[in-house]
Amino acid sequence: MTGFDARSWLDAHVNLETGLGVPAQRERGAPTLERISTLLRYLGSPELEFPAIHLTGTNGKTSTARMMTQLLVSLGVRVGSYTSPHLERVNERISVDGEPIEDDALDELLHAVALVEQAVAVHPSYFEVLTAAAFRYFDDVAVDVAVVEVGLGGTWDATNVVDAGVSVVTNISVDHVEYLGPTRERIASEKAGIVKPGSTLVLGETDADLQDIFEARQPARLWRRDADFGVRVNALALGGRVVDLYTPDAAYADVFVPLHGAHQADNAAAALAATEAFIGDVLDPRIVTSAFAEVRSPGRLEIVGRQPLVILDGAHNVAGASALRAALDEEFAGAPRTIVVGLLREKEPHEMLTALGIDDAALVVCCRPPSPRGLDPQLVAKAAADLGVPIDRVEVVETVAEAVGTAQLSTPIEGQIVITGSLYVVGAARALLVR
Repeated sequence: MTGFDARSWLDAHVNLETGLGVPAQRERGAPTLERISTLLRYLGSPELEFPAIHLTGTNGKTSTARMMTQLLVSLGVRVGSYTSPHLERVNERISVDGEPIEDDALDELLHAVALVEQAVAVHPSYFEVLTAAAFRYFDDVAVDVAVVEVGLGGTWDATNVVDAGVSVVTNISVDHVEYLGPTRERIASEKAGIVKPGSTLVLGETDADLQDIFEARQPARLWRRDADFGVRVNALALGGRVVDLYTPDAAYADVFVPLHGAHQADNAAAALAATEAFIGDVLDPRIVTSAFAEVRSPGRLEIVGRQPLVILDGAHNVAGASALRAALDEEFAGAPRTIVVGLLREKEPHEMLTALGIDDAALVVCCRPPSPRGLDPQLVAKAAADLGVPIDRVEVVETVAEAVGTAQLSTPIEGQIVITGSLYVVGAARALLVR
């Protein structure tokens, strides 16, 4: 394959995240693991060469994965992590011990996948290509465990070729209804597909009716949040939270988690429980404290500027927007607030803006996410007007760069700029604001 351009080749594939190149039958046809299974078989079945911890859920997956990775690294374990989507560079999705894969290594892996695609005439998606590349990489560098985040759903997600001994479900809310179904029960059934019989399930969802769906998957051990593991103290602290966490056999007091938002304590509890389940023992409290102190989760209530305060949060569904609003009310109240928001077309703007609480915003700047699935910002502005926001407090621009510039010019130094609505918006803003 002379003159092979790995990134252009990757970008040419069907991408459900962006909507690029998605034929109608790919959206509505019977789901399958055949493509990813074929790729991996011709790559030497790398997914069989390492144990895995598999995560799904509506919100909190990436933060939980980052916490687990840090805990395991602190224990001296070599950890491969596969998360999605990325904020700025595709390399972020594939990392070892928290360090993203280098360009040359990723391009070499993509070339290997391309050769398989050419040889066996399989037609994988963008996500399937990256999943195959990630698993081949983890095998090549001999990780001790892979922390694998589901891309979408569970049962038919490409990552579900791993036979994980530990599964984690953060929570269940309504999202991606075009693929997963319109009810929490349907969504839970799809996500429960990652739970293998005989495994350990760390279940963060507390709805008893939904818990039954997961129990039916027959895990050997089922650890429920607020029963077997959870949070006893969740206090606001400078730069994050101070929490008391417990697992089935241990308790950990005064753990500082340098992430904003009360919901991160639940993520921390799930990460800690899953790490114990994988290790098969309780952890040294000193290791837990030092590991959590090192956790970072870019684009999740991340402060990237001051005077004015600038906060990035990739809340992309109603549950995430509500969690963002709760964190703002608790930790960042009392200052004029500009909200920069861009939504994907699958999101109902009235619901999202209501959850964000735009009624008290000093200014709402509506922009288009840098994605083919981006919703027209005029429709977001109309929803804001429908919800009673005065027209002089709403601005409409086309790009994220224009939105960031408008917010910076319009917000006093004692004020706040909150950039949200989509990880595409947050990623583009982060590229502008973080050096």
